[in-house]
Amino acid sequence: MSHEFQDDLGRPLSLAAPPRRIVSLVPSLTELVCALGRGDRLVGVTRYCTHPPEVVAALPKLGGTKNPILGRVVELAPELVLVNAEENRREDFQAVVDAGLSVFVSFPRTVEATVGAIERVGQAIDAGAPARALAADVTEALALVPARRVRVFCPIWRNPWMSFNRDTYASDLMGCAGGDNVCAAAPDRYPVVDLEAVARADPEVILLPDEPYRFSEQHRRALGPLAGTTAGRAGRVHLVDGKALSWYGPRTAPAVCQLLHLFAGD
Repeated sequence: MSHEFQDDLGRPLSLAAPPRRIVSLVPSLTELVCALGRGDRLVGVTRYCTHPPEVVAALPKLGGTKNPILGRVVELAPELVLVNAEENRREDFQAVVDAGLSVFVSFPRTVEATVGAIERVGQAIDAGAPARALAADVTEALALVPARRVRVFCPIWRNPWMSFNRDTYASDLMGCAGGDNVCAAAPDRYPVVDLEAVARADPEVILLPDEPYRFSEQHRRALGPLAGTTAGRAGRVHLVDGKALSWYGPRTAPAVCQLLHLFAGD
């Protein structure tokens, strides 16, 4: 009997049997596969796939998310390749498909969407039960949304300063924890922002993640115009784990809970 499932784009996929050889070109999906108990089926990952280290350390590295070594991907003869519609390039996706490989595309843009996304990955890799359990944790975290809201600014780059708008997983994650993204209305998903304009929005909390830009203690002093905001005056400028803001899967429910406490001032 064939193994049939759909990816996040609704594309139907059919394999002769559940995949025993999996290539992941997305760090968060690599971690998710391992969290679902199928790390032993991974045969190749990107150089940015760093978790869990005890699994990925020995696996072949196939370049980056934006520049995978496609020849090596094909040589490994995976039965399933995992990609993300945003992190990976369309031309690389097409090249892998043209090589005759089955490709699962993920693309959850909200925390709620991760529930179905986790379950679809679980179905794809023959890990339905653990996927449903993990998805249930996310559903439970979604029920914790507080009534009180706080305005939040979270840059993801410096020189130029950049953030993200409402059409992103990170913005929705903050929203589920009671944070209103002050850059939500920006027309671009990842806008260049002016700190003077951010200051006028008066964020009550500022988050400084350690990726994709590695913000650190010294960058608290680089915020300049934001020193006079509610967040700046109250010292509510927090260094946070960038993976918690952008990697969906086993990090989703804990991230919601961590941000809930952070925004509440606990």
